[in-house]
Amino acid sequence: MLAPLDREPDPSGRAWELAVRVAVLFAIDPAGLGGVRVRAHAGPVRDAWLAMLKALMGERAWVRVPQSVTDERLLGGLDLPATLSAGRPISQSGLLASVDGGVLVLSMAERVSRATAARITQSMDNAQVVVERDGIRQQTSTQFGVVALDEATPEDDGLPEALCDRMAFDIDLRAISPRFIDNTMASAEEINAARERLEAIELPEAMIDALCSAAMALGVSSLRACSFALSAARASAAFDDNECCNDDDAQLAAALVLAPRATRLPQDDNDEDDGSAESAESSQTPDQPETQSPLSQQQAMEDRVLDAAQAAIPPNLLAALISGIKPARMGGKSGAHSNAGAHGRPVGSRRANNLRGRRLHLVDTLRAAAPWQRLRRALSGEAVAKARVLVRAEDFHVTRIRQRSASVTVFVVDASGSSAMHRLSEVKGAIEMLLAECYVRRDQVALVAFRGRSAELLLPPTRSLTAARRRLSGLPGGGGTPLASALEVTASLVDSLARRGQSPLVVLLTDGRANVALDGSGGRERAQQEAMQTAQQLAQVQVPVLLIDTSPKPQQEAATLARAMRARYLPLPHAGSAQLAQTVRLATGTEPRAFG
Repeated sequence: MLAPLDREPDPSGRAWELAVRVAVLFAIDPAGLGGVRVRAHAGPVRDAWLAMLKALMGERAWVRVPQSVTDERLLGGLDLPATLSAGRPISQSGLLASVDGGVLVLSMAERVSRATAARITQSMDNAQVVVERDGIRQQTSTQFGVVALDEATPEDDGLPEALCDRMAFDIDLRAISPRFIDNTMASAEEINAARERLEAIELPEAMIDALCSAAMALGVSSLRACSFALSAARASAAFDDNECCNDDDAQLAAALVLAPRATRLPQDDNDEDDGSAESAESSQTPDQPETQSPLSQQQAMEDRVLDAAQAAIPPNLLAALISGIKPARMGGKSGAHSNAGAHGRPVGSRRANNLRGRRLHLVDTLRAAAPWQRLRRALSGEAVAKARVLVRAEDFHVTRIRQRSASVTVFVVDASGSSAMHRLSEVKGAIEMLLAECYVRRDQVALVAFRGRSAELLLPPTRSLTAARRRLSGLPGGGGTPLASALEVTASLVDSLARRGQSPLVVLLTDGRANVALDGSGGRERAQQEAMQTAQQLAQVQVPVLLIDTSPKPQQEAATLARAMRARYLPLPHAGSAQLAQTVRLATGTEPRAFG
């Protein structure tokens, strides 16, 4: 039986217990639960979990998909050798068709292209694979679950959001010790028996309402999450050989499906509850028996489900929610991809009428030519018809190359009198911490400071941590706030970086109150107008910007400025150096998140 999760066991043991429960439920209903995101590098723990899941799946299909899979291998398409031999189009099935009823394992899922993810999610949504290309059309029914092996580091892009939304579970095996591995919870025979009982499991309406209410309270906006939670509850009831889902099933589903998706903490309504409880208690007479109305029972179930989900929120995610910062990836990663250049990793092909020095993709060229061989031979002369394969210019395909571009984090620091008086020392400390982390990730950093009459590029993009620290420690404070000049310098810098194929990210630390115009003259009103205009120019460059309001009492100016430049706005009136640095990590997605 899948008993309720223990609230205070050893963290590593609890994480493995959670992972085993996920494997059991997913093995019962892989297509209904969508998939599992497994955060772990290759090692004994991940191998043990995969072996356990494969054993639970029994005879069902188990198909691994390499990171460099092509559309033809994934979806199916033209069987090139058979087509060239027969002189007519002959189709073959792909991996998505062959995995029907089983599990599709995505190796290095963090590097799966968005196009490949779109092919997979479309097949999951439609329960079929449709191929219409190279002179063939085939349609094959398929239903499967996905296991995405996520080995992402903070610099990687991570899994495509569309794929994450279609997977019920998210587990983290990185912190689990191999000594906690225990696979004795279930057998393949028990899983098969649970599958046979699954369709007959009933879901009470009260439980549906409770899980949906918990999702709303946690800020889970995806309707698929609620559907996955209901499917998980049914799978749990089927495994326990129950005819109907009970409270334990609902709490387990909320903990495993809803908790990792939380975007906010539930609102505390204890005051309202206390008042209603006092009024209810005063309305009862001493001789009146204590009974719960159906409405009270429903509320009690919703509270239990929500408590279970809240207790299971992963620690790092809980810390982010408490601080009010939702972890997000803003871009500017080390190694962001660019599709230009002649050197890099091949990522498929594209049609081209001439080569012009580009690399010919031979297989795709032959694949494009194969369906037309019979017609071309009939239209060609006898001498030409003796050729083994007739290739035309319109068949040419060239290899697409993807390069890894350098990342540059541009720190823009307000060193004016107002900032120097309140926060400059904390800002310097936070930036020094972040500079050290950028150096470890081999990112480049740049430093723009503004005070007095203008802004200055103190440090051009560099990997020299010593130079960055020297310029930062020597940064004086005082004078006016030439915010418009700072944004103008920043826009010019990031535009030049983007044109060179680099990936810039701007972190702007200011109180947002400008009082020096672009020509160096004073006047708060004119300076603020010019700051708004240059902010709009920075928005047109289309680079990710994080604006941290460092004033002791945040005002509307900084928030308005952030909207103008399409930046993410974070007011931090009382944060120290460490908290400022941690906030930037969470907001830019450079802080690894652990689930489970």
